[in-house]
Amino acid sequence: MQMSIRSESGFSLIETMVSMLVLTVGVLGLSQAFISGVQKSSSSPYEVLATQKAAEAIESVFAARDSHTITWAQMKNLNDGGVFVDAATPMKVAGDDGILNTSDDGAVESFVFPGPDGYVGTLDDKTLVLDNFTRKIRIVELSGFLREITVTITYPANGQTKTYEVTALISQYA
Repeated sequence: MQMSIRSESGFSLIETMVSMLVLTVGVLGLSQAFISGVQKSSSSPYEVLATQKAAEAIESVFAARDSHTITWAQMKNLNDGGVFVDAATPMKVAGDDGILNTSDDGAVESFVFPGPDGYVGTLDDKTLVLDNFTRKIRIVELSGFLREITVTITYPANGQTKTYEVTALISQYA
């Protein structure tokens, strides 16, 4: 009579523990990606707003040049004999001259978001006063007829202070 011994195959305790460790690391990585995505999506309206306000400031400088509201000699920062405030200032609406970040700027800007119904102009709209936003326009002379404009917007997002910066070149000629 012969007895055959068959080995039982399966997972050992060590193999199970290693697989659980690999799975745990994967789940933690996925949860971190999820948390990062939620943080990005909650700050994205402010990022879009900062982008729009920076573009608006650049357009304001170009419009001042094109409409001859100010001369080429005035298209500098105050320290260089121009009209643009040197320091970062609260985000205000343009004053009587129609140019942003000059000494005659008015009240702090505000922005209206649609409420739960998704429409602007209804009773559930939300108004955001941009009192935590700042804007700085820096103009650097590159040559007699070419300057570099840098607009820096600083804004709060997720308990941090973030900045958005855009740079453009402007020439004396429209």
